[in-house]
This record gives sequence, C-alpha cells and structure tokens, in this order.
Amino acid sequence: MPWEKKFNSDEALSKAMHAFWARGYEATSISDLVECMGINRGSLYSTFGDKHSLFIAALRQYRMAHLHDWVSALTQAHGPRDGIVAAFEQAIAAAVEGGSRKGCLLVNTALELSPHDDEVSEFVRDSLIEMETFFRDRIEQGQAGGEIPAHVAPVDTARSLLSLFIAIRVFSRSRPEEPLLRSVANQARAMLG
Repeated sequence: MPWEKKFNSDEALSKAMHAFWARGYEATSISDLVECMGINRGSLYSTFGDKHSLFIAALRQYRMAHLHDWVSALTQAHGPRDGIVAAFEQAIAAAVEGGSRKGCLLVNTALELSPHDDEVSEFVRDSLIEMETFFRDRIEQGQAGGEIPAHVAPVDTARSLLSLFIAIRVFSRSRPEEPLLRSVANQARAMLG
C-alpha cells in the first residue's frame, strides 16, 4: 500500500517558516522543525527535502504572504504617497504595538546567509528588488498625479527608502524604541517632498 500523507503541508510549512523566522536558519535544527511542524522526520524529508530545501520553501511562503500580498494590499488601500508612508507605519506598528522582535525574515536571512549561500542570496536580492520597485512605482505614480514633486528622483529615492525600511526592520530586533523608529520614518516622509 502506498504511503499516504496525513498532514497539511501548507500548515506544516507555515510552522517551519515561523521557526526559521524566530531562530534563524543555523539555530533551527531538524529536531526543532519536526517538533514545531508536528510531523516525523520521514515526512519532512519526503515532502520538503532537506533542511535547506525546506528553508527555501519557507522563504517563498514568507515572500508571498509578507511581501507580494502586503504590497498588493498597500497599493489597493492607499494612494501612491500614502502607500509608502503606510509601509513604514505598519513596520513601526509591528515592532512597537505587536511587541515582535523577529524583524523581517528576508532581512534576517540577508544578514545570516546571503554572504555564503548563492541560492539564498539571489532569492533575497530579488525580494529586495521587488520592494524597491514598489517604492519606485509609487513615486512615479505620485509624480504623475501631483502628490510627489517632480524633482524627487524615483530610482535613487526608492533605493534610499528601501535602506530606511531595512533599518526599521533591523532596529525592530535590537532597539524597538518608537522615537528611534519614527525618526527613520520621518526621513522617509521628507524624501517624498
């Protein structure tokens, strides 16, 4: 009789994603993953492959839920300038109100693995480019609609906004102090004219 999977792989992957997010790649063992996912080792390996493959799948899930869907929601709910401001406000709220010191899984991964893992480095780079593109597109749309002054350079400003956004995510892990985070967000607002 063929082996039958008796767990929801999306739920198990979500649990693995949260484990990696909380602990990092290196500090999360296969035993940790088996325990938090509620599956046995054989199921983990047969469904997801090795730890690295599972991590890449978890990054993909994170990117879909915490980047694609988030950017889409910001775009639909806000005008161009307000969408950029809302991105920073939501990052601050997650750190201050939510009390989460996990930061951003993509930024955490960039710091931990990108220097020595080419596959992860490429994935993180593409994700950061997606965020930069969101900022650039919103600036260009804001300029077309008169919300953002024409002198604001879309590419350079988008890259600076990305840097400030990453700073908030890093500070949210080590110094989740609202005045500090707000000062970073204020710089982002100032760049938009």
